[in-house]
Amino acid sequence: MKRTVLVETSARHLHVSRKDLDTLFGEGYELTPKKDLSQPGQFACEERVQVIGPRGSFPSVSILGPIRPETQIELSASDARAIGVTAPVRESGDIAGSAPCKLVGPKGEVDLDCGVIIAKRHIHATPEDAEKYGLHDKQIVSVKVKSDERSLIFSDVVVRVSPKYALAMHIDTDESNAALPAPNTYGEIITD
Repeated sequence: MKRTVLVETSARHLHVSRKDLDTLFGEGYELTPKKDLSQPGQFACEERVQVIGPRGSFPSVSILGPIRPETQIELSASDARAIGVTAPVRESGDIAGSAPCKLVGPKGEVDLDCGVIIAKRHIHATPEDAEKYGLHDKQIVSVKVKSDERSLIFSDVVVRVSPKYALAMHIDTDESNAALPAPNTYGEIITD
């Protein structure tokens, strides 16, 4: 059986805490859903903020909802270099000791001591998907992605298993540019 997974590109974005959302947009502000994402309950928002590093900034970075316990900014390695931050490659949520930055919204600013990461490439899977494919949570696999001109194998892909997920692989824009996958490209999971 071929173990295939939809490959999706995750562009720069941020997740915001209640406290930081209040500072950036005003006390009690609620995010405005713009578009549902492939992961259940997650959505792109109308709201955008400026992300500022020591050497540059991105003036309009999308917030993804819902609100999270901690604010986290996910950039590609190229993005991080462009604004002068040294962001570690981490799984989502693992922000301790990560890179600092400043966020600017319409109502205020937030100086973050940490929160900027380069998201580790990963596969979201339900327990049923994981069992069907013989995978387990935190397993490291490779994924072969075919494209017309730049097929490649992504190594060091972490499998994340939760009943809250839908089966999909997420790569950042640098990784997507390396492979040039067409829309609705499926990769093949390799565990050997």
